[in-house]
Amino acid sequence: MTDVHGKPDAEFRNHLAQGRLAMQRFRKSGRLVFYPRLLCPETGDGAYEWVDVSGRGTVYATSVIRPRPDAGAPYNVALIDLDEGPRMMSRVEGVAPEAVAIGMAVEAFIGREKDQPIVLFRPADSSGGATS
Repeated sequence: MTDVHGKPDAEFRNHLAQGRLAMQRFRKSGRLVFYPRLLCPETGDGAYEWVDVSGRGTVYATSVIRPRPDAGAPYNVALIDLDEGPRMMSRVEGVAPEAVAIGMAVEAFIGREKDQPIVLFRPADSSGGATS
């Protein structure tokens, strides 16, 4: 395992590589944050722990990106409000880009892009959240 002390982004990616969606919870504020950072944006405190999150959330905003015809198919970019509080930018997969709607319930899964693990979302179903 890579030494990630003092490197929250690397630690976040290591959790993803292990099939876990984990976020930092800063000890003084109790706040969960995303994107990984060294200091709490609320208190400036540097003491945190990593906690697994459910991966369930709601689409806050979405946009369809339409590349040139020779550059690929349309895709969406969405802001997702996780049930635990943090907001993430990602994509919703498994539906047409135009079908992604504000208020849609989604669940995270760990996909791969350029041989790296990334957090993606899909429409939620009745089986509960999924992170792998």
